[in-house]
Amino acid sequence: MSELLNRRLALLGKREHLSLLEHCLHGIERECLRVTGEGRLAQTPHPEALGAALTHESITTDYSESLLEFITPALPNPADTLRSLDKIHRFAYSKLGNEYLWSPSMPCPLPAEEDIPIAYYGTSNIGQLKYVYRKGLALRYGKTMQCIAGIHYNFSLPEQLWPLLKETEGFVGTDRDYQSTAYIALIRNFRRYSWLLMYLFGASPALDAGFLRGRSHQLEVLDADTLYLPYATSLRMSDLGYQSNAQAGLTPCYNDLASYTDSLREAVATPYAPYVEVGTHKDGEWVQLNTNILQIENEYYSNIRPKRVTYTGERPIQALMARGIQYIEVRCLDINPFLPMGIDLPESRFLDAFLLYCALDDSPLFENNECGNATSNFLSVVKEGRRPGLQLQRRGQAVEMKEWAAELLEKIAPLAALLDQSQGISEHSLALDAQLAKIQDSSLTPSAQVLAAMQERKESFAQFSLRQSEVHAEYFRSEPLPADEQARFEELARTSLAQQAELEQNEVGDFDVFVGAYQASILAISN
Repeated sequence: MSELLNRRLALLGKREHLSLLEHCLHGIERECLRVTGEGRLAQTPHPEALGAALTHESITTDYSESLLEFITPALPNPADTLRSLDKIHRFAYSKLGNEYLWSPSMPCPLPAEEDIPIAYYGTSNIGQLKYVYRKGLALRYGKTMQCIAGIHYNFSLPEQLWPLLKETEGFVGTDRDYQSTAYIALIRNFRRYSWLLMYLFGASPALDAGFLRGRSHQLEVLDADTLYLPYATSLRMSDLGYQSNAQAGLTPCYNDLASYTDSLREAVATPYAPYVEVGTHKDGEWVQLNTNILQIENEYYSNIRPKRVTYTGERPIQALMARGIQYIEVRCLDINPFLPMGIDLPESRFLDAFLLYCALDDSPLFENNECGNATSNFLSVVKEGRRPGLQLQRRGQAVEMKEWAAELLEKIAPLAALLDQSQGISEHSLALDAQLAKIQDSSLTPSAQVLAAMQERKESFAQFSLRQSEVHAEYFRSEPLPADEQARFEELARTSLAQQAELEQNEVGDFDVFVGAYQASILAISN
């Protein structure tokens, strides 16, 4: 254990500081496709009974009209966060009629590209901006890729923690600078160790054969309708997922917040020749917001993002530059098709201990090939994480993945114990033990269990996924929300629809001018 981690653990373990760790915040975003009873992509509009995707704070759409996104508030106790997610699922199911929520990350058998509906947000300028942005994504990356779903885990450490650490460590600079520096250090460590999460929680070793649309690949045939890799943990996070030549040169290595925001600012302000060739309009219609490497910051696809809550009309980069990092968003988690919400409390408890370890352990700047090694370790584990004897690169030396994984868990154990101590529970340590069991026996990993379940029943990926979707639907439908909770959600839906209508009625100014101003807002800070 590093000297720095030892010191920080001792400080946070003191009686007067121990309760601090109860104030970490947890928020979850869960994406999932709406599908028909036959397990095909739903072609119906976003159900009005769920509210307006543009203005509802808990239920929206992501890329496609069929791709729902459920968003919890940020709460101190992850059990409450998951309860909040559970309620959103139960409410959604009360309005879905005969449709289902697709259980895994990789999509159901998809219709032709042109028949995948893009999410529509109405006629307001901001609604149109969201729609054109998605048209741009379709143009740049194809629609198929955008139908992949995942879980995003938002996590922050207590605001009171940073001044305490800053003072004891003699940091020169403002509290805000210290906090941002500490979060960037967390992100660097996350990049170093996130392969471990893919081994433990990756749950997409197989996919529907139609997904690749005839593209060349290295996958093996499981059956007539299913492709897989025998040792894969997460094909979702492999290079089968988001590929972009335009983004290839965009790998911020997170040595400080300024270099991160600079690289993104440059990307949203730099034209990319193939996109310039297409232009922003075709036949008088908008086809993308601009012709730059990224249309907006969120187009940058990464496993983890530094975040700050934005003000109305403010862009994410502006918020980070003005007020520093407030929390991080972990974006590489697969949906576990065996769990009704795709994630459960033990996974959340382990993530907390893992992220706390990343935050408090020593995190030297990336040097030489370390950034590239972090990427290749991650890709090795998503494609062949369960391969016996798999080796990764650590500080220029080959190391067996399982050996390194066991060492990491040993280092995370004191963090799990500290979280338990602060809350008077043992769940973090128990969650850690469950992960150690997966390292010792790869058949316990979700990816191995998915393949085992399909092989046992001789099911294709689509058959297995639909069956799981039906099981989860029954789970949510068999116990509807209490009447007061149902009424609360009904009211939220009505309010969101009224908010969208009001936006549309009171809209002033032309869309083209609106896009111009939006673009100018980034150029204004890119000097």
